[in-house]
Amino acid sequence: MNPTVLKLGGSVITDKDRADTLDGATLNRVADAVSEGDAENLVLVHGGGSFGHHHASRHGVSTTAGTRDAGAAVDIHGAMKTLNEFVLARLHERDVPALPVHPFSAASRDSDATLVLPTRQVETMLGEGFVPVLHGDVVAHAGAGVTVVSGDELVVSLADQLDADRVGFCSTVPGVLDEDGSVIPEITAYEQAADVLGESESTDVTGGMAGKVRALLELGAPASIFGPDDVAAFLADETPGTRIDG
Repeated sequence: MNPTVLKLGGSVITDKDRADTLDGATLNRVADAVSEGDAENLVLVHGGGSFGHHHASRHGVSTTAGTRDAGAAVDIHGAMKTLNEFVLARLHERDVPALPVHPFSAASRDSDATLVLPTRQVETMLGEGFVPVLHGDVVAHAGAGVTVVSGDELVVSLADQLDADRVGFCSTVPGVLDEDGSVIPEITAYEQAADVLGESESTDVTGGMAGKVRALLELGAPASIFGPDDVAAFLADETPGTRIDG
């Protein structure tokens, strides 16, 4: 059985307009859904939200703009570790066997900005019945110091290397919305929804909804974008929200 990769958007589990502020109520709902669903062979990835993005923005670091300031790198990474600890704590309270995987200690970018993410530890954790929990982070980048690696990038890399059967993105909205606010059932090409894919209104150094759709289209396998209320449905093998199939 191949794994399922589920990404929890940073805006879902934090108040993205207030630095270092958790959205505890929504995180609890999502953790409930994970604990009540099928967590076997599940890999979780969460975004930075108000913990990662505000610190990265303050230091001028993004997926393309790097820094050689070790203090800045530690500050951004520390904020993400704090958020990861909150996520793990909520899962542990519900007896989900979650373990942290910090990309800063494992991943890197080469001089062409290609992400290199070893997955042996993730595969071993899955084999031992654990739920690996990765997160947006900073990573060493050849020629640029350190840059941000987004949760979206991690999902694409994990899904490809682990040959994931299913990929889901839990966002703050119930799917990709058209001009009338209705969920677009399926997107097979970026141009199909380009007019409605605006940038994030909050501080986001990784691309907002447009970046998510682009990342999922690159997978070459069906995925879906949905809201927090549909996590349980996704884990029950349904395809809620917007289906992305490039």
